[in-house]
Amino acid sequence: MGFLRDAHKDCSDGVAGGLRCLVRRKQVDSSHSKSAPPGSDHNRLAKALSIPHLVAIGVGATIGAGVYILVGTVAREHSGPALTFSFLIAGIAAALSAFCYAELASRCPSAGSAYHYSYICAGEGVAWLIGWALILEYTIGGSAVARGISPNLAMLFGGPNSLPSFLARQTIPGLDIVVDPCATVLIFVVTGLLCVGIKESTFVQGIVTSANVCAMIFVIVAGGYLGIKTGWPGYELSTGYLPFGANGMLAGASTVFFAYIGFDAVASTAEEVKNPQRDLPLGIGLSLSLCCTLYMLVSAIIVGLVPYYALDPDTPISSAFASHGVKWAAYIIAVGACTALCSTLMGSILPQPRILMAMARDGLLPSFFSDVNKSTQVPVKSTVVTGLLSGVLAFFMDVDQLSGMVSVGTLLAFTMVAISVLILRYVPPDKVPLLAHFQEAIDSVSVRYSNNNCPGNANVEHTKDHAISPESSVPLLADKEISVEYPFLEKAVKKFKFILSEGNRRKIAGWSILLTCVGVLVLTSAASTMSLNSSLRYALCGIGGFLLLSGLVSLTCMDQDDARHSFGHTGGFICPFIPLLPIASILINVYLLINLGSSTWIRVSIWLAVGVFIYIFYGRKHSSLQDAVYVPATWVDEIYETSSNSLP
Repeated sequence: MGFLRDAHKDCSDGVAGGLRCLVRRKQVDSSHSKSAPPGSDHNRLAKALSIPHLVAIGVGATIGAGVYILVGTVAREHSGPALTFSFLIAGIAAALSAFCYAELASRCPSAGSAYHYSYICAGEGVAWLIGWALILEYTIGGSAVARGISPNLAMLFGGPNSLPSFLARQTIPGLDIVVDPCATVLIFVVTGLLCVGIKESTFVQGIVTSANVCAMIFVIVAGGYLGIKTGWPGYELSTGYLPFGANGMLAGASTVFFAYIGFDAVASTAEEVKNPQRDLPLGIGLSLSLCCTLYMLVSAIIVGLVPYYALDPDTPISSAFASHGVKWAAYIIAVGACTALCSTLMGSILPQPRILMAMARDGLLPSFFSDVNKSTQVPVKSTVVTGLLSGVLAFFMDVDQLSGMVSVGTLLAFTMVAISVLILRYVPPDKVPLLAHFQEAIDSVSVRYSNNNCPGNANVEHTKDHAISPESSVPLLADKEISVEYPFLEKAVKKFKFILSEGNRRKIAGWSILLTCVGVLVLTSAASTMSLNSSLRYALCGIGGFLLLSGLVSLTCMDQDDARHSFGHTGGFICPFIPLLPIASILINVYLLINLGSSTWIRVSIWLAVGVFIYIFYGRKHSSLQDAVYVPATWVDEIYETSSNSLP
């Protein structure tokens, strides 16, 4: 039993101890998990959300005012009349990440989203970086959205200077700083609404999102009528449907991909969903499908009303209607832009308190952030801190230059979620942590297994490291009948089966996932770096492509781990086309990450470096896994049962 007591060593033991901290993984908060000590106050969020609430959150967080501008810029510079197909391709690419999110959200329905999944599948170090990057994303994202609302509100009320003086933007003399009181007020209003309760705030977001959707439906219906009436002049061009070629259409797809960012806000509310196994996948899928449909229809109408080269890059939809004499439509479009920004603001602020709460529950941040208000059942303290930080940033800082940093957090999360799906399917955790108060039950179960594994007991499987389930001795190809007629061939087949036994299969699968990720990184970096010598660039692309294909073929030919069936909550959504779908998602997301620009990465690196500093001096020492005992996953149910039976 000594190995169990020493399973987790002090992370302060030099470099080796520090590395152990980075790879320690927590247990899924499953329905039968009782990892909290008896009598502890383990606050939980209110179970109040259903599918309509999730769709309101997903659509509201995804459809921002950018679509009212994006169609003009992308059509003029990249896609031309093929803008609709750019939105379709981008929607399919976003759906790859959505499939991965849907499986993990239904299997691990706890607050924290990508941070939570990374902690379970990849380890504490990766989870910290993902959580820290998501904090940056939601803070800057909310501030940037709030700064964009005041100009749209001013246009709605008559012009740039139509807002009251106490809400209008002002320039501080001598400092050349433009403050935006309207943005701060809106953030504080949204923060107060989120503190009232998740059901109430989601209801309001549903109303605001409905107004935005109605404005887009007006564009589709009225624009369709004008298009039929005028004969769709935007499609009758001598340049054809693809004036910039297929490459232009794909470049447009990579640009509009960011219009789909936001559906991950649905996953962040997983702990507050009444039936997560059913509702979370449907909420993610329906919100993404609705957004993609609206994007495609609006873009098809606008590029058909006006030739793509004549679209106004700043107000493409309003100018398209004005060119046909419908100038009053600009007011409806302005209402749509304002409501889109307001719903996106709510979608940006909503997830961050839950990320902070999840990290604080795990001990990586102070426990202050994990408090849940007893009456409203929301993390009020985390929400207030989030609102104050975003409000101050929106008041003083022009965050347009920092907006690229928002995409880094999202794409890192998308990438890690896809990798987590591969880990879940091929190398799910075979050891899980339990808190010290289970030690008596652990010792009891350990003695039981030790007695069963005595040399004299020939009827029980011997598991030396207690980490492999009884069925793990079944070879990978045991279910495949192989006709052997020659002794030499029989010997070779037996050797091959031994190589692909369960222990070796996990090692091969782990290395295959690692090589796939390295191949994706090398391939996308070489393909995106035009400054490299052409021969070196092609060589690196070849190496990266070889590693990527090798990992894909290896995982495709390999059986998935049987333990995946009992991982977390069962009965939810199952991601299809494994391993192709998550690997394609990783490839797309890493390519977009590489192409975000060096200035963005320099800023993000500074933020991540600050996060590493905080983790080293606080997070790793206060982690809830600091004193955890790691036991084989196959023992967990028996330990829980033994512990419950021993209670008076």
